[in-house]
Amino acid sequence: MNGRILQLNISNGGMPKQAILQGEITAQGLAGDVQRNRKYHGGPDQALLLLTQESIDEIKALGFPVFPGALGENLTVTNLDRRQLRAGQRLRAGQALIEITKLRQPCRHLNVYGPGIQAAVYEKHAAPGTGAWGLAGFYCRVLQLGQVLPGDTIEIVDHAV
Repeated sequence: MNGRILQLNISNGGMPKQAILQGEITAQGLAGDVQRNRKYHGGPDQALLLLTQESIDEIKALGFPVFPGALGENLTVTNLDRRQLRAGQRLRAGQALIEITKLRQPCRHLNVYGPGIQAAVYEKHAAPGTGAWGLAGFYCRVLQLGQVLPGDTIEIVDHAV
């Protein structure tokens, strides 16, 4: 699957994250991005949050007023099928190499977009590829640092062993 990076997003902590014109993916994530609560957010296995534009469109269709960056993602991408993404897959994002570590389990901070959003975007026992699988996004670790720009390709390059 080959996709495209639509938007890069950072914040001084919390959501929504704001778009930036170019970024550097570091071991800690997208340079300039800050997580308010490091107990639950950030760290090597949650350095980046990746979300598809198609997921944002699905969530909007459910009646929630979301937009790129609203859900706290660092990378808003298109043309990647969220139902096909799995932990262990490695993706080339611009010059960087990242690895999906896990599904994002949304927290109460998403409730600013309306009651019921957490249940709408995450099913605890969803089988891979079904239902709300990946609708809330995927956390990633950084394997190779690099520059990233909107418009860059993002593609699955292999599966971790």
